[in-house]
Amino acid sequence: MDTPTTSRRRLLRLGAAALPLAALGSALPTVARAATGPSDAVLRMPAETDRHVRTFMAWPALSSVWSTRLDGVRRDIARVADAISRYEPVVVLARPEQASDARYACGAGAYHGIEVLEISNDDLWIRDFGPTFVVAPGAVAGVDTHFNGWGKAGTSYAQPYANDAVAAETLLGQYGVQRVRAGFVGEGGSLETDGQGTLLATVSSLVNANRNPGMNQDQVEQAMKSALGIDKVIWVPGLAGQDITDCHIDCLARFVAPGQVILDRPGPGTDSKWVAVYDETKRILLGATDAQGRRLTVTELPGPDRRAIRGRGTDFLSSYTNYYTANGAVLVPQFGDGDADGRAYAILQAAYPGRNVVQLNIDNIASGGGGIHCATQSQPVVPPVL
Repeated sequence: MDTPTTSRRRLLRLGAAALPLAALGSALPTVARAATGPSDAVLRMPAETDRHVRTFMAWPALSSVWSTRLDGVRRDIARVADAISRYEPVVVLARPEQASDARYACGAGAYHGIEVLEISNDDLWIRDFGPTFVVAPGAVAGVDTHFNGWGKAGTSYAQPYANDAVAAETLLGQYGVQRVRAGFVGEGGSLETDGQGTLLATVSSLVNANRNPGMNQDQVEQAMKSALGIDKVIWVPGLAGQDITDCHIDCLARFVAPGQVILDRPGPGTDSKWVAVYDETKRILLGATDAQGRRLTVTELPGPDRRAIRGRGTDFLSSYTNYYTANGAVLVPQFGDGDADGRAYAILQAAYPGRNVVQLNIDNIASGGGGIHCATQSQPVVPPVL
């Protein structure tokens, strides 16, 4: 027999138009029950630019994944955590046996708000395996998108992910936040929203048999709308099989604000297949409207010269677009191409005039095909009940 909670979760899997606040009922966490607001309010994925309670990160655990780069990757994670902690609290997940090393490296509790939480994990990509938060007036919940290692079992990209697969549930339980089981398999890096009901996504990373076998694009879209409170999905094709994520949207296009999108433009020396992805994405975005009927304004963010960063590996992610917006700051990679780094700083400072743009060297993280956004996940502030 279904309990009330499992019945609500079944409703989500069946693809309701959007999850109303009333559907969680008595299962709402304590922070939400204090003031639940209108029963017809929809739990919706907020914009990353909304205020955060904290940022979650994860301590890379396995030398079998990173080999000789593990120490360097850990230094990069500590550097990013320190930078973010100057603007908001940071919680770093780490295996219990690695927690003391993580605390020492991150300076946890020393000068800034960095806490190390003992939750077993495998890798650092918490954007993908962590919960994606949804909010309504007086309420918050965490959507578990059933991380399956990007569907890469049996391929050259395969790596251990058993701990990462359950980390979202464990983390939500630690903070007393209700877990919502999504009706699709995906990752946080495949989901980009304006906070007003519009979602950007790539077909290649979601309508893919390695995540959602037997589901067509309409079915995946309905499942995302249900779990995330989305009204409209703007799909771009992406590119499957050419990187570990099958072309996540957060390396390609990001919302600066409702109706305003930053688009990654490949730098000189980029493989032609990624230039084709950019061309098609630009064409679609310029012809699209959002959930409110607004046409999109597209600002291009040119990448560095790939020829200037040779020797960093074919998987090296040279995308400034994989930045992270913290409270009062934008954290963006710095790749050592002085002209491109300076141009990225200027573009992002103009796009986010109320925030400090902080550039960081994350070459070790980037060598694994990810960036600062991939290594972070924000917990939003609960909106007030008006």
